[in-house]
Amino acid sequence: MGNHFTLLKSDQATKARLGRLVTPHGAVETPCFMPVGTQGTVKAVLPRDLHELGCQILLGNTYHLYLRPGHERIRQLGGLHRFMNWPGPILTDSGGYQVFSLGAMRKISEDGARFQSHIDGSSHLLTPEKAVEIQEALGSDIAMVLDECIPHDAARDYVRDSTERTLRWAERSLNARQRPEQLMFGIVQGGMFEDLRRDCVDALAAMDFEGYAVGGLGVGEGEEKLNTIGAFTVQLLPEHKPRYLMGVGRPQDIIHAVRAGFDMFDCVIPTRNGRNGTLFTWQGKVSIKRAEFADDGRPLDESCGCYSCQNFSRAYLRHLFMAGEMLSAQLNSLHNLYFYHRLMDKCREAIRDGRADAWASLVKFAEAS
Repeated sequence: MGNHFTLLKSDQATKARLGRLVTPHGAVETPCFMPVGTQGTVKAVLPRDLHELGCQILLGNTYHLYLRPGHERIRQLGGLHRFMNWPGPILTDSGGYQVFSLGAMRKISEDGARFQSHIDGSSHLLTPEKAVEIQEALGSDIAMVLDECIPHDAARDYVRDSTERTLRWAERSLNARQRPEQLMFGIVQGGMFEDLRRDCVDALAAMDFEGYAVGGLGVGEGEEKLNTIGAFTVQLLPEHKPRYLMGVGRPQDIIHAVRAGFDMFDCVIPTRNGRNGTLFTWQGKVSIKRAEFADDGRPLDESCGCYSCQNFSRAYLRHLFMAGEMLSAQLNSLHNLYFYHRLMDKCREAIRDGRADAWASLVKFAEAS
């Protein structure tokens, strides 16, 4: 398989990396953040606005798009890019995380995961081959293999057996490929056990995927385990392939992970928090629903260049939220995504310039968050 990733620079003071990932729908400068477009849309945000705030790549959800409107329908309508009018790169997850979060509504076997739809209760079997078929129909630029997201407190025997099955599923995913232009990432599992993480990396590296993701973190294990297991695992991964930390998205966690050597991130935090009235600023998080903002005519963040801060006051943002207006979700989500993309800009600048003071300010922000 060809290498679509160029490692441009490694930071001398940390393990942070500057890279460029080339996909069929364009190049992505890393480290990068991917907004989550679960059902073919980033909730409450127009594709035009995503482009204007500097978004490079989106994440789509295989599970949800398979159930509704269906991958074959999307294929017939020209693929996911045309369907949602997003011209840039798209990464699709395999659906595994959503299936395994169903709990009693799913059953795992060697074949795959049988589950009941959360929409109508219908029964489906998601196999590694089916996950590849769905993602190829969607036409995403990067497809993820099917894996099991292991609970953080799972016993060692369970983690070992599950990780070994995930590796067999990864090999089946490779064998099922019909579209070689679609990049495919393997997913490292192994729970909280370093030796199992190492064994998983060794086996996946031998399969020579175009990129590698680390899964099973950010699932309740706590910040210390997240940082230590993440930092341990990322340094085992092939140096000249992109490294993706799945589903981890607090700003402080992203900063730590970038410094550990991760290149790609996704999370629902900026949009979900926006819809719930929690906004990110360089002075810390702000709950816009608080009464103190009712008469506050200042922008949310006077140093922010986003559309929301350039045009509206804290009082107006609070009014929209308290009134339950749809515009509240739009303006808040837009601001949070703008903040996240500026965070990634700052990380790339710190690596590019090799500036210790730039890292120091980011670390200080992380520690205060």
